[in-house]
Amino acid sequence: MIPAAFEYARASTVDEAVRLLADNGDDAKLLAGGHSLLPLMKLRLATPSMLIDIGRIGSLSYVRDDGDVIAIGPLTRHHDLHRSDVLAAGCPILAHAAGQVGDPQVRHKGTIGGSVAHGDPASDLPAALVALGAEFVIRGGGNGGTRTVAATDFYTGFLTTVLAPTEMLVEIRVPKRDPDSGWSYIKFNRRAQDWGIVGVAALVGAGDAELKDVRVGLANMGPTPLRATAVEQALEGAGKEAIAGAAEAAAEGTDPVSDTNASAGFRRHLAKVLVRRALEAAAG
Repeated sequence: MIPAAFEYARASTVDEAVRLLADNGDDAKLLAGGHSLLPLMKLRLATPSMLIDIGRIGSLSYVRDDGDVIAIGPLTRHHDLHRSDVLAAGCPILAHAAGQVGDPQVRHKGTIGGSVAHGDPASDLPAALVALGAEFVIRGGGNGGTRTVAATDFYTGFLTTVLAPTEMLVEIRVPKRDPDSGWSYIKFNRRAQDWGIVGVAALVGAGDAELKDVRVGLANMGPTPLRATAVEQALEGAGKEAIAGAAEAAAEGTDPVSDTNASAGFRRHLAKVLVRRALEAAAG
């Protein structure tokens, strides 16, 4: 449970962090809250030769209204997301999901950027961000510029993203939700602080008679956070009475694993149950 030897550098600005990444390449890792990286290092599943501490770059911690979107700094702690008035008004599902991460100690230390960049398909926030249609702003690479990647394109495999070794996440941009629209985030786990065996983020656009702009994100149903597209398509323009039938398609296109917590079959069944419950709550 002891990490391999590594060097340590503390970056005080984004420019300095990007430069250190460029200088060290594949051998460097960024360190923020550390709740994702440090356990892997202790198990020797990650052995970076250089840790670049970005935890004190104050300019990367914020939640602000930016017109049609809410801009979030990657060093914003889960606790601060959960308590944010800006998110409560413009995107309450993300504030709620942040409050479901781990336990209070984890929420006071862990960051949204670390959760996003780590790419764990069981994480709460990536599933919600995929459902919301969020975008991630990335800095660095060969030319040191910025690029924006949709959340649905960001995750490429288990613990794998489009981030190059010389790039860092510098902002999360989340579309604002209509105050009259519905949402729900629920997950099933054995203990409150455990990873969800399955998690579901459900969004339903404002309206009464027909469902519209239905979005469903799934956590821990494959190697990446997923959209339950078959459910979304079945419900677009349908009434609330169609939710139960549409939820039966929740496992289509998924590839859940079997592990010590649950079998793949149990996860598929659980996804159907949780999708139905989440959509019924979101539809009101």
